[in-house]
Amino acid sequence: MAQPAYTRLQVDERRRRLLELGRELFAKHSFNELSMARIAREAGISKALLYHYFPSKQDYFVATLTEAAEEVRRRTEPDPSLPPAEALAGSLDAFLGWIEENQVAYRKLVESAGSVPEVGALIDEVRDRTSARILEGIGAGDPPPPPLRAAARAWLWFMDGAILDWLEHHDLERGELRDLLLGSLAGAMTAAGGGHLLRG
Repeated sequence: MAQPAYTRLQVDERRRRLLELGRELFAKHSFNELSMARIAREAGISKALLYHYFPSKQDYFVATLTEAAEEVRRRTEPDPSLPPAEALAGSLDAFLGWIEENQVAYRKLVESAGSVPEVGALIDEVRDRTSARILEGIGAGDPPPPPLRAAARAWLWFMDGAILDWLEHHDLERGELRDLLLGSLAGAMTAAGGGHLLRG
């Protein structure tokens, strides 16, 4: 009876290692540069075994991105015991910390959003979820007023631009960037009629 459980653990562990490898490979190479044959060689397994875990390169890529997105979600979960502004600051700082650890992967992700549909779809999903979490955290209502919804969504695009500038120039401390982003969100929310929510 122990053998099936052991085999299952082997399967789960191999899949985990393949996802870790995928994060490394897709961070270093564009989607089109990699083939399943090359990935299998890098993993030290047969192409047939790789296809057993992931039916296509697209499936492997999406699974890799989804795993990374889930890690970001866990690390940036806001602390419900804190006031909205402090909880948001903590989440943002955790996100910037993840980017510092995964700079190349983040750049590749943003740069490929327009050319690889799977990346664009995942980023859209993450932005939808993140903007909803921001609006829920500050008590914007359900549903939130359209101006607040638009402000939160637009701020996420602004944030990506500011982060890419930060990674390119390396002349801002992480805390300075965090404060800039928080200030820009407060400004956007104020313009949308919800500045008081961040002070609550």
